[in-house]
Amino acid sequence: MLDAEQRERYSRQMRFTPIGETGQLKLMRSRVLIAGVGSLGASLAQHMARAGVGEIRLADRDYVEWSNLQRQMLFDEDDARLSLPKAAAAADKLSRIASSVRTEAIVADLTAPGALEAAAAGCDLVLDGTDNAAVRLHLNDWCFRNGVPFIYGGVAGAAGMSAALVPGSTCCLRCLFGGEEEQESGDTCDTIGMLSPAVEMIAALQSAEAIKWLSGNRGELRRTLVSAAVWPFAMREHRLPASSAGCRLCSAAAIAGDVNQAMTQTMSAAAPVSKAADAALAVSKTTAVLCGRDTVQVELQRTGNPGMYRSRLEQLGCTVIQNPYLLRAELPDNEGRFVVFPDGRALVQGTSDPGEAIRRCEIYLS
Repeated sequence: MLDAEQRERYSRQMRFTPIGETGQLKLMRSRVLIAGVGSLGASLAQHMARAGVGEIRLADRDYVEWSNLQRQMLFDEDDARLSLPKAAAAADKLSRIASSVRTEAIVADLTAPGALEAAAAGCDLVLDGTDNAAVRLHLNDWCFRNGVPFIYGGVAGAAGMSAALVPGSTCCLRCLFGGEEEQESGDTCDTIGMLSPAVEMIAALQSAEAIKWLSGNRGELRRTLVSAAVWPFAMREHRLPASSAGCRLCSAAAIAGDVNQAMTQTMSAAAPVSKAADAALAVSKTTAVLCGRDTVQVELQRTGNPGMYRSRLEQLGCTVIQNPYLLRAELPDNEGRFVVFPDGRALVQGTSDPGEAIRRCEIYLS
């Protein structure tokens, strides 16, 4: 039962007839994973916390930068100044917005072996806050193999799209848009920028579908792909196809748990590296080029306190800042920046060339 404080806090939401007290209790017993806590993810996290979702898991591999503050609503200048991981900074803000909501910050790359399985275990749905096609497809595949709804969203410029993809009821993301190559062929925030009102519009569409599902109003779920723009204004809906019998991922057999018949290939965001470069590599291997960031994520052979690299970096003329979550080093001669995490990931900023990123790791982190 709700206590007096909860009744007051959620009174306006419970006065909305489709939710009521019964729906509010269901929300408070729910658990969601927000994958990506940047533009969409930060807004999604606020909506889920303010609605009273019981447990929110926040997963992101990145940290807060000044360029994020224009559109990522949970972060402030202190977060950027301290280079806090987005998941940790978001969890801290949510604890002050809704202290009764359980929040978990997961500072990790969800495409790493076992990472998504651990992050999403027991969740009622997954909300898409990512900006990377490979990661998004990895989420989609896991959700459809495990029967968990995937609330898709994407934004670029002043426009975006959203759809609630439900295993056994709708098609999967691959059937809707194709594979990684097809999804990466369009505009991105790197090419056309991004407006914060467009982010809020798509996050609102995603959040509404999530609240419907979690509050027990599953028959009210929107069965369309919505395309919306704020400048110039436009909105269109397209009915979502049903599960395709020809798709091993979203077919009824896969949803029923016939894992041997379902798609089992794990998506990888690995960028191509020549055999010669890979053989010569002593300290790291490239795993992903981050969207719109002039940044390459590199996996190092060593995990643990990134302070292990501090002495060498300072000897090589780098300016180093360290907090409990990461180490950030400004390279000399404006060559770029390293951000190293305890799980052995390094973000090499100032290049989108995997080979150059590896070269810098070998020079500065050997």
